Amino acid sequence: MSLFKNFFIALSNSTYLNETAKKVGPKMGANKVVAGNTIEQLIDTIERLNDLNIAVTVDNLGEFVGTVEEANQAKNEILEVMQAIKDYNVDAHMSVKLSSLGGEFDTELAYNNLREILLKANEFNNMHINIDTEKYDSLQQIVEVLDRLKGEFRNVGTVIQAYLYDAVDLIDKYPNLRLRLVKGAYKEDQQIAYQTKEEIDENYIKIIEKRLLNAKNFTSIATHDDQIINHVKQFVKLHNIDKDQFEFQMLYGFRSELAEEIARQGYHFTIYVPYGNDWFGYFMRRLAERPQNLALAYQEFVSTKTLKQIGLFTSLGLGAAFIISGVTKLIKR
Repeated sequence: MSLFKNFFIALSNSTYLNETAKKVGPKMGANKVVAGNTIEQLIDTIERLNDLNIAVTVDNLGEFVGTVEEANQAKNEILEVMQAIKDYNVDAHMSVKLSSLGGEFDTELAYNNLREILLKANEFNNMHINIDTEKYDSLQQIVEVLDRLKGEFRNVGTVIQAYLYDAVDLIDKYPNLRLRLVKGAYKEDQQIAYQTKEEIDENYIKIIEKRLLNAKNFTSIATHDDQIINHVKQFVKLHNIDKDQFEFQMLYGFRSELAEEIARQGYHFTIYVPYGNDWFGYFMRRLAERPQNLALAYQEFVSTKTLKQIGLFTSLGLGAAFIISGVTKLIKR
């Protein structure tokens, strides 16, 4: 399935497709994995999940930010969501991307915007703020910003991607920070990242075990993989690791029944909930991660009406339709 993964990663990186997709809202099944584009819709989703004993981390969607005005707007939107979380007294925190705060063109701007967010988070009962990982090209920037902030703030953390050769070193670097451990959702070169599922899974288990045995802060294990989840359950039981030291995480809209079951078993559980109009890049990466997700998109995406609506009724759009159709038929066999 690597061909299809590469295809959807390429779509996620298209500025044109991201911009045109904003104009018509979550089409192609994205409404199944994005919690709307209003504060009211977001809060309704958080409250529903909280009722199931599931916490939420909110991703205010935003990519391809290229001006100071856009970066400041993204910061203000994040602050608005944080205010709503406080006002409605729901169990949620924020996941933010440096790129949405201006990191693509001005690291200092992104740092200052994130620091302002953290200062506000301190007023809101030290709400946790997670710096989401992005493409490998941005990793050094994330590390530099995080290193500047971690001395001032206790409520900041980041994400470690298991497919990176650097993952183990990063685990060792941040034992005192809250971390989210993931497999990885971008296409990276073999010089810096493992390429096969077997290699990635092996390294993922390695960093999970090392983190749980040595961490001095909370750990989020973000996966939909049954084998990984079951391995973690057995590992913490074998090593007498308290359930208050970690949680499981999943993406909104995927494997909801499993998420609810794990929460009922007494494990801490958080759902990663994307919110907003800038949904296209996020959704394409979800399709790249799991070809099974194409079933969510197939019916809407391949229709002429939808392709025309989002400006994809071109050779690219038709190619996407054929590829989605072919993968979906393979999955259904």
